Amino acid sequence: MKNLNKIEKSWVMYDWANSAYSMAITSTILPLYFKMAYSGSSTNSTAYWGYANSIGTLIIAFLSPILGTIADYKGYKMKLFKIFFALGTVFTALLSIIPSTHWTLLLIFYVINSIGFSGSCIFYDAFLVDVTPSESMDRVSSMGFGIGYIGSTIPFIMSIALILLSQIKVIPFSIQTSCKISFLITSIWWAVFTIPMIKNVKQIHGISVEKTPIISSFVRLKNTIKNIKNHKNLFLFLLAYFFYIDGVDTIITMATSYGSDLGISSSTLLVILLATQFIAFPCSIIFGYLAEKFNGKTMIFCGIIIYSFICIYSYFIKTSLDFWILAVLVGTSQGGIQAISRSYFGKLVPKKRANEFFGFYNIFGKFSAIMGPFIVGIVTQLTGETRKGVLSIIFLFLVGGFILFKAPSDKKYTNSKNPDYELEA
Repeated sequence: MKNLNKIEKSWVMYDWANSAYSMAITSTILPLYFKMAYSGSSTNSTAYWGYANSIGTLIIAFLSPILGTIADYKGYKMKLFKIFFALGTVFTALLSIIPSTHWTLLLIFYVINSIGFSGSCIFYDAFLVDVTPSESMDRVSSMGFGIGYIGSTIPFIMSIALILLSQIKVIPFSIQTSCKISFLITSIWWAVFTIPMIKNVKQIHGISVEKTPIISSFVRLKNTIKNIKNHKNLFLFLLAYFFYIDGVDTIITMATSYGSDLGISSSTLLVILLATQFIAFPCSIIFGYLAEKFNGKTMIFCGIIIYSFICIYSYFIKTSLDFWILAVLVGTSQGGIQAISRSYFGKLVPKKRANEFFGFYNIFGKFSAIMGPFIVGIVTQLTGETRKGVLSIIFLFLVGGFILFKAPSDKKYTNSKNPDYELEA
């Protein structure tokens, strides 16, 4: 962090802030809490969790391009960021007041706060072009993911301590009550550490506001889609990203449910996933430095290879030790592949239209996140085995890797002298 300036540090801090949500709400405590709240079979609960993730991502996927296009107007990006940030934090806090027996309402509130989280990330990612030049994007982006893993562990440790103390009857709270308190802790952490982002990060690149910004945004969006051939390299990468990031996101969102179906206790799962965060912290930063030495495309390939092996290995795991090994493998590449994908894309986009293109970046990512959990849910219900659903994810990595092979190296865009260049056909 000492090598980052004040604006870069403030931007990075939002990863520190919102990663608490990713850890507690998306990946660990809420999925386990839902398992306890749902009265049906564990297989069906896994399927319903997958469907809820698909619904939330479908909604934000449709909103992403137009939101990004509107945010390209100067002064709009931060306003939209604040709206979705508020939506996410408020509905995360509201999870704490839902009775544990109302599992349907629990899923509805989760869908809403996931929309707030994902929506804020559209604008946060697009701010990357405003806070740092192209040649340092890999380092700054990977630092964001790295520091996010550490930031997520602090409120998570507080939450897991409450849950474990409840489990052994040291404190007069039920496990369900401790989970609810953890949702409140997560919301407060997310809100407090977003303050530097709101205070110090400003939109530099953008276009002048027009008389009818919303209508004009739809027109610009239509023209971009119509002239997609002028951005061939960019959309080739997005197509590859669509597939491989689907696999990454699916493993993140379904890992806890999978471990639970294997018979691993909730407390063991929480400890394993906490350890994964500490592994992911240095590995994410290492990915960034290696991307500067080689290139981002090469490091994304490394991540795809590791995740393909994870899919195969997950089919054969039976014990807690096996799940530990799986978690370590995920930790080595989870942050790195996401961070370098973000900076790779940031180098390619025309900076004045960064939000519009990051809207497409988000829609490709979110539409992919609909497919993965849905595939896992369907295969799990048809076969009655979660392991077969997880194994099926390898298809996404193989297709994504094949398409990425044809995408351009990001090095040709790193040192562009014109910050608002148009991409080559």
